[in-house]
Amino acid sequence: MADFTIADVKTLREKTGAGMMDAKKALTETGGDIEAAVDALRAKGLAAAQKKSSRTAAEGLVGVAVEGTKGVAVEVNSETDFVAKNEQFQDFVRKTTQTALAADNDDVEALKGMDFPNGGTVSDKLTDNVATIGENQQIRRMKSVAVSKGSVIPYVHNAAAPNLGKIGVLVALESDAGADVLEPLGKQLAMHIAAAFPQALDADGLDADVIARERAIAQEKAAESGKPENVQEKMVDGAIKKFAKENALLSQLFVIDNKTPIADVVAKAGKDAGTTIVLKDYVRFQLGEGIEKKEEDFAAEVAATLKG
Repeated sequence: MADFTIADVKTLREKTGAGMMDAKKALTETGGDIEAAVDALRAKGLAAAQKKSSRTAAEGLVGVAVEGTKGVAVEVNSETDFVAKNEQFQDFVRKTTQTALAADNDDVEALKGMDFPNGGTVSDKLTDNVATIGENQQIRRMKSVAVSKGSVIPYVHNAAAPNLGKIGVLVALESDAGADVLEPLGKQLAMHIAAAFPQALDADGLDADVIARERAIAQEKAAESGKPENVQEKMVDGAIKKFAKENALLSQLFVIDNKTPIADVVAKAGKDAGTTIVLKDYVRFQLGEGIEKKEEDFAAEVAATLKG
């Protein structure tokens, strides 16, 4: 008996771009483990290069807010996109994000205990929203960035309302340069981040587990090449360097010209302004990334499609 469902096959195909039969075979070989099946397909060259599907698995909104030299992004999930368009829900996300600016850390539970602008706590208002809107809602995550001098520039892609949307980005630029220099630069960098999906600021910041996983995939591909062991080692090292270059923000090629590393874009802006500009940090929240749809959600989605 298969250890996976049709919904698992659909999820795997969305993650990898693999064909139906290849996806089924990979799930059979991995006992229904979707992530292991992703790795197996990528090792065989049957998966698309992008690991994460652009389709999200949860609804809601990402809010961004900036005050002075600090910014914060907050993701609040709802069950349907319909609720995300609700003015009450949007007001809650906006005010919760603004409240998060005063937080000492990025602890969601601590945020829930903070005072909400209209009275009570953030948690109280969240509970009230669930009761009045009639749909489950959760504050999923938050992240703040700050600079000692300079600017934090917010950007929202697919905005549903000002500072609310599907993708929220913050760019922290530390510099003595004025807003007339930092804000347009930050906006361009934020648009790049929204499109290019960096996984860390630089290569040293990439997750060790992710690198280990990429190395294992590269080793399997190299072994299948049948080339001498010393050549295989060079192939693996080259693959890891390429992965790091493509996924660390500072080494990514600027989407506007597809040839200039982001580090050079920032350096040139500083040179032109006659001062140093440092891209200190960034935040990129994409609504629902990393959340898998439940099988019953998939069934409801199919039913809705059939109803036309």
